[in-house]
Formats: sequence, structure tokens, C-alpha cells
Amino acid sequence: KVVGIAVLKAGALAPEPVQCSSFSDLSSYSFFQRGGVKEMLAFFSKTFTARTTPGTRQSIQHESYIVHCYVRPDGLAGTVTTDLEYPPRVAFVMLTQLLEEYATAVGDAWKSAAVTDSIPYPPLEEYVSTYQDPTSADKITKIQKDLDDTTEILHKTIDNVLERGVKLDQLVERSDDLSRQSKMFYKQARKTNSCCVIS
Repeated sequence: KVVGIAVLKAGALAPEPVQCSSFSDLSSYSFFQRGGVKEMLAFFSKTFTARTTPGTRQSIQHESYIVHCYVRPDGLAGTVTTDLEYPPRVAFVMLTQLLEEYATAVGDAWKSAAVTDSIPYPPLEEYVSTYQDPTSADKITKIQKDLDDTTEILHKTIDNVLERGVKLDQLVERSDDLSRQSKMFYKQARKTNSCCVIS
């Protein structure tokens, strides 16, 4: 889940980062918590942006949240605060795209921003809602999820596939299709592998 997103002026332009625009999805917090959560999001964005070298990306975990931070070489920066399960790759794809569009839309106005949230940028809300589900927002993540689902299906153990609790050992013993040598090989392999099971 994406909790908040912010665009900041940082780097050589602002030794102390200035939050130019932001949006937070605080619907999962009570009315009385929202103000404090919003202030904490702004604090984390500024603090982590100040500690990110221009031209780099980093993800910083704090309790059950991760702040993904990207500072471009020109000093335009962005942060996305997510839960622990949100894929970092998707967060950085979103930030890269957002900062490109933001720079195009507002021009150099961000370079002179001196007050928190002084540049209104309504598309931030759209970004948060679009990227709530990372698999639908990012094609590579969707493909990865489909592969993971397929792998999960394929990883069913043979014991689950066999019906009515019949064990593979019992089937091998009763099989007429296997030679005595194959049965001995199976038993020896099973014995050898039983000492080396890795969980």
C-alpha cells in the first residue's frame, strides 16, 4: 500500500530539503491520527532526502513502513512511503516517471520553492491511487506475480497430488512397472536424501 508521496527540492539547491508538493492516503488512520501521520510523513521525506546523494536511490525502513527516496542530479527529489510488502522496483519506476512529468508540468518553479507544499500538483493523488496495486500499475511486476502463482501451483508436493493419503513409497512397492533394481534405487535414494533435508 502506498501511504504518501512527496516531491522535494534538494541537493545543492537546498541543503535543507523543501517539500514542494505532497499527497497522503490517510484513509486507514482515524481522524485524530491523520494530522500526526501527515507530519511524520513530511519529516521522513525531508530527513531521508537530505541523506540521499543526488543521482541515487535508496529505501529506508522505519517500523512497518519503507520510504523510497530518489534524488535526481538536478536536485529534484521524490519520496514514496509504502508498507513493507510494496515492491521497491515499482516505487522507483513511479518516482522516476513522476519526477519527469512534474519537471515538465511546473517548469523551474520547484527551484524557487521555499514553503512546504507551495506548488499544487493534483496528479499526485492519481499516482497514489494508480500505484496502490503494484501488479496492475507495472507490467513486469504483473508478469512476476503470474510466474509466482504458477510456481506455487507447480510446487505442490507429490504427496498432495496423490489421492486418499497413498504414499509414494507404497505405490513404488506395489508397482509392477518397476523392476526390482529400480525399487532398490528408489529406496537407496530416499535413504540418502533423508539425512540431508534442507528446510
